[in-house]
Amino acid sequence: MTIEQVPPNVDSGVLLPGAQFADAFSVLVADRALGARQAAERMLARGPRWIDALLTLRNLMVAPLGLKTSGAGERTPGGLIGIFPVVSESPDRLVAGFNDRHLDFRVVIDVAASGDGRRVTATTLVLTHNLLGRVYLATILPFHRLVTRAMLRHAFVRS
Repeated sequence: MTIEQVPPNVDSGVLLPGAQFADAFSVLVADRALGARQAAERMLARGPRWIDALLTLRNLMVAPLGLKTSGAGERTPGGLIGIFPVVSESPDRLVAGFNDRHLDFRVVIDVAASGDGRRVTATTLVLTHNLLGRVYLATILPFHRLVTRAMLRHAFVRS
């Protein structure tokens, strides 16, 4: 199985109006019964340990700036998957994310029939609000791409 970067195929105007950044990564999996929530839980609830270490470091660095360190405390009908509040979901799409003073983000997990399996696509949308948001986004982008690929690999390729 190969993880590939693909053009984002979401309506960002509905999911995160004004989003200035979008990317998407996709993998084909053999599980024809896989739903969006199950895919999101496999990706977001338990990733590689090095990602947990990066998140801990990130949280230590941004807490003094007053930025959110997780989705804890967010009230959403779908609850949390890992640190991410679920914004909306259907059998084939789960949208998670939260709004903060520097930026808003969404991670969209789509699953679709593809041959004998399902294609899982993780799309990230970001809307920055100020200079801090733009600097933060520029700083984390190289890590974001590594993390997204690693989460897909950890959830679907190694199993």
